[in-house]
Amino acid sequence: MRRLSLLLTTAFTMLLVAAPSALAHDGGQGLLGNVDDKQVTNAGFILIVFFPTFVLVMSLIMWQLEKRKDRRKAGAKQAEGTWHSGW
Repeated sequence: MRRLSLLLTTAFTMLLVAAPSALAHDGGQGLLGNVDDKQVTNAGFILIVFFPTFVLVMSLIMWQLEKRKDRRKAGAKQAEGTWHSGW
């Protein structure tokens, strides 16, 4: 446990030390260079659409998995309920 805490502390410290140099690349410009309000607005709309869609898809997948689990439990319970003679 002590090794793990030392490792996590070291990793976190290294990330904090490396962050300013990572942000100082190209005078602070991102990959797209200078961006205007339209690009920022479009990026915001993309995020607004992405997150509810992601939650919906993950919820549908979870719903299907729960239905599958319930069917398997019901099948196991039904198979357990049948009585077989010993000889």
